[in-house]
Amino acid sequence: MMAKNILHLHGFCSSPESWKAKLLAATLDERGLAKNFFCPHLSFIPDQAISQAEKIISATKRSLTLTGSSLGGFYATWLAEKYGLKAVLINPAVISRMSYEKFIGTQTNLYTRETFEFTVEHAEQLLKYQVPEVTPSRYLLMVETGDEVLDYQQAVRHYANCKQIIIEGGSHSFTHFPHCLAQILEFAGL
Repeated sequence: MMAKNILHLHGFCSSPESWKAKLLAATLDERGLAKNFFCPHLSFIPDQAISQAEKIISATKRSLTLTGSSLGGFYATWLAEKYGLKAVLINPAVISRMSYEKFIGTQTNLYTRETFEFTVEHAEQLLKYQVPEVTPSRYLLMVETGDEVLDYQQAVRHYANCKQIIIEGGSHSFTHFPHCLAQILEFAGL
């Protein structure tokens, strides 16, 4: 039997140093599964971020579950559909229903402090990774109603027939993440 793995895709302006990525890595490490966790520092350029994730998917022979936060959840959706994978989506972006104009321009990574220019061309790359209709059995959606960055209702509607955990309050960082780790690992079969 193949080892099961988790590939975590962080959000826009985030990194593997995010508290969710670190907590998930630590939880797997405590279970002796540190080698089963992947969390690359994704490029801010969508095509490159997808390519980075696809290299890991190829190396793990598809024996993995995706977790994705915010923009990482958007990427995880496209990858789950393309490769037939399961995905846990944490306050995911639903690009088709949001305005990306506020993201155009100079951005600063919250963890590395690196600045970069997110251009209209980069935003347009996102459009080709939209998934208009998802396969419900592949997803566990986790949203908090207090998300100040994205409208959680867009995700609830887009993933309407998927397993959903909707938590009152919270924020875009998904404050209840530590309490949901067991559900994430169970969904991943770990």
